[in-house]
Amino acid sequence: MRIFKSFIIVSAGLFIFITLMSLLIPSKVRITRAVVINTSAAKLYPEISVLQNWTNWQPVFKADSANIRFEKNADKAEWDSKGETNSLEITQRKDNAVLASLTRPGEPDTYYTIGILPLSDSAQVQVEWNILIKLRWYPWEKFYGIFIEKISGQGYEDALNSLKEYAESH
Repeated sequence: MRIFKSFIIVSAGLFIFITLMSLLIPSKVRITRAVVINTSAAKLYPEISVLQNWTNWQPVFKADSANIRFEKNADKAEWDSKGETNSLEITQRKDNAVLASLTRPGEPDTYYTIGILPLSDSAQVQVEWNILIKLRWYPWEKFYGIFIEKISGQGYEDALNSLKEYAESH
């Protein structure tokens, strides 16, 4: 009985310690990726501002297994992955920038800003993809946030490289 009580006390103390430590970890994670593309901003903007054009360059949308369903206004797309429905919606269009949100069941919401920045004295543009992930207060989610850039950052980089390849070849 005494060992059991000690185990419960140590477990509760460890849980409280981990929870308090997780409160020190920021609840927002920012990831930024960029690529320079040999094209004009006017030619590239429709590729990022029209969600249906993402099928030309976004690896998730290009996959044969992805059954993308677009809403009538084409500002929202849904697809199934691992039995769950994912949703991507363009929420705002600005001068040479697009804001979008990605919703996946059981995962924190993700907010995108994809901007096109013309480079001075050049026929090139820089496309910058800023990702903001808002984490909940759960300790396991906060600790996951420490590694999220390593886990998902390469996917965003691959998407930008695919956009570069597509834009420079068309």
